[in-house]
Amino acid sequence: MAKLLSDALKYELAQEMGAAHKIKGRDYGDLTSRECGNFVKLALLRAEKGLQ
Repeated sequence: MAKLLSDALKYELAQEMGAAHKIKGRDYGDLTSRECGNFVKLALLRAEKGLQ
């Protein structure tokens, strides 16, 4: 996923989730596994919207 999404988009998704405060630069290690799953769901929803 890291190569497919820009850093700006990843940060925007994290903000939307309310987890942006846990991200330090390119380090997403403080996200829980649940937050990671929600992050992927949001990214997929955005991609699906872009295809319509």
